[in-house]
Amino acid sequence: MSTRRRYRNYIDGEWQETETGNWAPNINPANTKDVIGELPLSSKGETEMAITAAERALPGWRAIPAPERGRLISRAHRLMTERTDELARSLTREEGKILPEAKGEVQKTLNILEFMAGEGMRLDGDTMPSELANTFAYTVREPIGVVGAITPWNFPVAIPGWKIAPALVAGNTVVFKPASLTPETAELVVGMFVEAGLPRGVLNLVYGSGSMVGQTIVEDPRVKALSFTGSNEIGAGLYVDGAHRLKKVQCEMGGKNPVLVLEDADLELAVEGTVQGAFGSTGQRCTATSRAVVVDDIADDFVGRVVEYASGIVVGDGLTAETGMGPSVDQSQYDTVLEYIEIGKQEGAECLAGGEPLTGPEHADGYFVQPTVFDRVDPDSKLAQEEIFGPVLAVIRVPDFETGLEVCNNTRYGLTSSIYTADNSRAFRFIRGIETGITHVNSPTMGGEAQLPFGGTKATGVGMREMGKTAIDFYSEWKTVYIDYTGEKRESLFY
Repeated sequence: MSTRRRYRNYIDGEWQETETGNWAPNINPANTKDVIGELPLSSKGETEMAITAAERALPGWRAIPAPERGRLISRAHRLMTERTDELARSLTREEGKILPEAKGEVQKTLNILEFMAGEGMRLDGDTMPSELANTFAYTVREPIGVVGAITPWNFPVAIPGWKIAPALVAGNTVVFKPASLTPETAELVVGMFVEAGLPRGVLNLVYGSGSMVGQTIVEDPRVKALSFTGSNEIGAGLYVDGAHRLKKVQCEMGGKNPVLVLEDADLELAVEGTVQGAFGSTGQRCTATSRAVVVDDIADDFVGRVVEYASGIVVGDGLTAETGMGPSVDQSQYDTVLEYIEIGKQEGAECLAGGEPLTGPEHADGYFVQPTVFDRVDPDSKLAQEEIFGPVLAVIRVPDFETGLEVCNNTRYGLTSSIYTADNSRAFRFIRGIETGITHVNSPTMGGEAQLPFGGTKATGVGMREMGKTAIDFYSEWKTVYIDYTGEKRESLFY
């Protein structure tokens, strides 16, 4: 029997060993000899047990007043605050991002929980005048029912937080399937909600594959809504399957985010923002800056500075203080990044920084790739069009603002974007013309605040936005109520 730590499902208020006897290793991507633990590869039956528990818990949970549900989220917020360091270190060890980034992710999660706790006091409806005399008309929000939350590995604390918290505040129960690469953070997050006092069955955690656990959640008719973050390939299939079953579906998927740098930009600010966006979190974020669209007049200067910055980034174990960028999350992602670097070289782009794996003694046991900068990239090339999810920046040179905006929009994705300029006129023209759900002026492409909507357009996302007040829109349904207090039969109605 294995002596490694084994993670357990959380079903109907109990931490449970899997019935399958099948396990997968949880490996530190900075040191593959460090096997952190083993996660269960759960069965369809175990997933159905979790759905049954969530369905059984629903009537009692939705009957609890929303302000009290919000107070429970506040208690989870307090527990997470107290355990920030533990959570951040676990995140870095199993996902790879450097410790300051991990602490930043935990802080963002705390902001989300703080905001969502307050939504318990703000589950608003409207009163409106009726066309009929002596009739009171109003609207109320009601929960959807059992919600399936399927999350990725790249933000394994924040994304579960921004799905689970609004779902619970709105009165739903949840079956949560985290990414198999980040089981420990999932256990910690769920454990904090449990310790905060969630009734049994309200939140259930099931580890396992997407083809087994995820597909069971999608197909089960008792699950009324699906919230997914991940790849376009999987998200598109989930969206079709969910819609076919008349489920409410929300998918946040890929990005190929541009920064447009104009000739009047504060160049040092633009360079720093681009480097942060391209190489922060090893480029493994949906809001990463993967394209720098730069006006010709300043392109040489801009590229030179970016290359200098990128070449100076210390790559290594995210728990080491001097490290500025961690590893790719696993072998598959590492191979994908290296494959795209080779594609860029074959397409004729100029590789000016990086472009190779790191294989020295301090990197031999991890999935480390150099921060990579390509210049003079064809805007229609694979390097400029396809999401890489790694530390690779494609620089595209353009003659002017108008062409730059066209190039920025020349992609099937539409998550986030940025422009660096001192010209407010062109900044507002960019805001109006850019085809993304989020845009920034004179700041990096990444990031999003808890009180504001998060999501994209085009192939990036379908369904309602996450975070902010709009999150509650996805996790609730409207009920319209007419109260006739005439006490007598009406001669005619207008509807």
